[in-house]
Amino acid sequence: MIAAVFARLPIAMVGFALLFYVQRTTGSYATAGLVSAGALVGAAVGSVFQGRIMDRLGPSRPLLVTSSAFVVFVTVAVISVESGASTPALVALAVTVGMTQPTVGSASRTLWSRLLPAGRTRQAAYNYDAISIEVFFILGPGLAGLLSALPWAGTGVLISAVTQAVGAIAFALTKTVRAQRPMAVVSGSRLLGPLVSPGMWTVILAVMGFGVVIGFVEVAVPAAATAAGQQAMGGLMLSVWSVSSVIFGVIYGMRPWPRPLHLRLPVLLGVFAILVTFSAIPTTLFWLGATLLIAGAMITPQSTSHSTALEQVAPPSTMTEAFGWVITAVTLGLALGQSVSGYLVEHVSVSSAFVAAAVAGVLFAGLVFVFRGTIAAGVPGRKADHALAS
Repeated sequence: MIAAVFARLPIAMVGFALLFYVQRTTGSYATAGLVSAGALVGAAVGSVFQGRIMDRLGPSRPLLVTSSAFVVFVTVAVISVESGASTPALVALAVTVGMTQPTVGSASRTLWSRLLPAGRTRQAAYNYDAISIEVFFILGPGLAGLLSALPWAGTGVLISAVTQAVGAIAFALTKTVRAQRPMAVVSGSRLLGPLVSPGMWTVILAVMGFGVVIGFVEVAVPAAATAAGQQAMGGLMLSVWSVSSVIFGVIYGMRPWPRPLHLRLPVLLGVFAILVTFSAIPTTLFWLGATLLIAGAMITPQSTSHSTALEQVAPPSTMTEAFGWVITAVTLGLALGQSVSGYLVEHVSVSSAFVAAAVAGVLFAGLVFVFRGTIAAGVPGRKADHALAS
């Protein structure tokens, strides 16, 4: 799975590298923000469509096609930035870049569900998956910033795109991936895919709530650092909760709690939201870092539980698309949280953003709890598996 690592390391680099590149080239944060948002929207849409195609054809051919298209669109985007293209043109290109980013993450997670037996072994694989993503999100933005600071601001975009494309192609050509074949389509799932299962909608609610809380915090933390006169500490503060997420994720993977998945999702989200509340207490950056360290412990357990829950609620023939919906849901949640948090930080206070994050998280957790029965019901034919996974 070395190829998968190379393909997924730039997952948090491309968007940031594009943001830094456009800002340095155009001198406009507004344009850079729009371009970055365009790439985010494209990735949210593309993950679902790519997932559905992989479920129909297997992962190998779609990954080869999207990787090639990704390289083409990144090249066109770089040429357009260098030639001073209009903002609408750059945003449109950013959307295509996001849509064609090869979704190796969804494909690799689907492999775990097919290659490993249900239970602790597969749970450990999902835990590793969630932790690796956290590590990538710790390293990615920093690497993008360093590369974009080089004499040519597009260096970060170029290196991250090439790394992702080469890694995706290498992954697609491995014997294990090429051996994967589409599974029989469950009746009624051809049009709606995994959304034919009521439990899938509940998992999407949990994932979106998770994204909303993180989105609020990702804006509020740098704002708190700036207000304290320590602007450079903003990024470091966000890294703090990623570190605790990785460490606690390893421990949590040994003994997940609560055991029943239909309770695990709302409980973890609710606890996460409540812990974020303590960050609203306006004291020092040390206090903020301490509260983030504690709250961050809930990140990897949720990511792992989302993957495990998909096995319980999504038809087997739609697993890759189901993982795509998870990416879409968390992306939309991040966008919603960031936009509202930005408004609150600017027009109310930094503390209000943390409080709003907690309230939103608790509300989403409440909804997931109300519909928990749809997760417990699972999908016919999967009961033996999810009994072990739970």
